[in-house]
Amino acid sequence: MARTKFRAEVLTPEGQVFDDEVEMVSTRTGVGSIGILANHAPLMAILEPTELRLYKSESDVVRFAQGEGYLQVVDNSALVLVEEADDPDSLDRSDLEGRLSEARDALERSEEGTQERVHAERNVHRLEAFVEIAGGS
Repeated sequence: MARTKFRAEVLTPEGQVFDDEVEMVSTRTGVGSIGILANHAPLMAILEPTELRLYKSESDVVRFAQGEGYLQVVDNSALVLVEEADDPDSLDRSDLEGRLSEARDALERSEEGTQERVHAERNVHRLEAFVEIAGGS
């Protein structure tokens, strides 16, 4: 069943990675997964690392390995601002697993309550999500 389309844009610090009409945006916020359809109520959300799915149609889905960021839904459009948005097919699972191992070691070495610890926890969380996405590609 075709749904009403709306504009979705994905931006990273490197620039725009997506700007097109979609039927649905699917991502994960700090409180759980979310699907955005046309005419959604205004919304601001903090995004967690996950697989971002942009449904141009039921059979045409644009996927990204999404880092942390923000989602804004207003005036029948969605803006996804994230640290990174990578093509899942470009992810190297073995490289990610090596980086995840190093990140876990850094987490173990860091002291509770330090900025280093916060950074290490976020890095482990992101790399775990990306390894999972790379495994499903």
